[in-house]
Amino acid sequence: MIEEKAVDLGRLIGQTDEYKALRHAHEQVRDLKTLQDQMGRLHNVAGDLERAATEGREPPEALVQEYDTLLSTIQGDPKYQSVIAAQSNFDKLMVRVNEQIMEGIRRGSASPIITLS
Repeated sequence: MIEEKAVDLGRLIGQTDEYKALRHAHEQVRDLKTLQDQMGRLHNVAGDLERAATEGREPPEALVQEYDTLLSTIQGDPKYQSVIAAQSNFDKLMVRVNEQIMEGIRRGSASPIITLS
């Protein structure tokens, strides 16, 4: 029964404006090849910087500069910004949902009556 309620909750969350906006924003970013290429390169450069730090080496200044430039470019993209905004709104929704679940748990644990229907 709990699993069924969880599926219902997931279905309802999937129908929220917050989830729809997040899905739409991700789809728009996924369709932008240039932005996808930049994000892939940023991921690779970040890995190179992390390896250098792990090995105790100072990373090349050109690599640090490339990382900064890529990060600024990506963060300045309006489509990327829409993903960040949509993710933030969805996260807020999920915080509220989790708070309500915790309230239900508190009430359920305090109740001497057991109901599973």
